[in-house]
Amino acid sequence: MIDLYTAATPNGKKISIMLEETGLEYKINKINLRESEQKEEWYLKINPNGRIPAIVDRDENDLAVFESGAILIYLAEKAEMLLPIDKEGRTRVIQWLMFQVAGVGPMQGQANVFYRYTQEKIQYAIDRYQNEANRLYSVLDKQLQEKEYLSGDYSIADIAHWPWINAHEWAGIDLDKYTNLKRWHKTVGKRPAVKKGENIPPRKKKVDSEKERIESVRKILA
Repeated sequence: MIDLYTAATPNGKKISIMLEETGLEYKINKINLRESEQKEEWYLKINPNGRIPAIVDRDENDLAVFESGAILIYLAEKAEMLLPIDKEGRTRVIQWLMFQVAGVGPMQGQANVFYRYTQEKIQYAIDRYQNEANRLYSVLDKQLQEKEYLSGDYSIADIAHWPWINAHEWAGIDLDKYTNLKRWHKTVGKRPAVKKGENIPPRKKKVDSEKERIESVRKILA
C-alpha cells in the first residue's frame, strides 16, 4: 500500500497519474495547502522540504519518498514499468524527466506567479519567465516532431510533463504555437490513467471562481 500525500497541483498530479498507470494500491491523503498543513511537524518527518507530493510505502517499512521526480523513478522501479532497464533507454527517459523537474516546472511555475498571482505586475519578471517557458516548450515541440512520446515510448518523462503542459493557460502560454506538443498533449490526455489521476484529489463540487483561486494561492505564497 502506498500512502500518497498530495494536493491539486501539477506536481501532485504527476504522482496520482503514475499510480493509476501502475495499478499499485494507494490511499489518497489530501494536504490542505491553504492551512499550511505541509509545514506541520508530522508532515515534515515525511518531507523535510514541506512540499507536496510525497509518498510512504507501507510495504517497505514505511519508506518515505519526496520530490516528484524521485517518486516517479521509485514507483517505476517498484512496478517495473515506464522506465527502461537498458542503459540507453533509461538514460533517455531520465534526461527528459530532469528537463521537466529542473526546467519546465520551475520556469512555468514562476511564470504562473508573476503573470497570475502577484498584486504588483512586474513586466520584466513576467516576460522573463514566460519567454523561458516558451523556449522550453519549443525544445519539447522539436523533440516530438518525429516521436510520439518524449523518449520514444510512453514513460515517466511524459507523465512528469503532462500536468504542467495541461496548465499552460494559467501561465499565459499559447499551446497552439506548438503543433507537435499540442498533439502529444491530446494523445496523453486520452489515457484512462491520466484522466483519472488528473482529478486526484477529487475536485470540489463547487469550483472556486478565478478571483477566489488567485486569493487562495496568494495566501499560500505569503
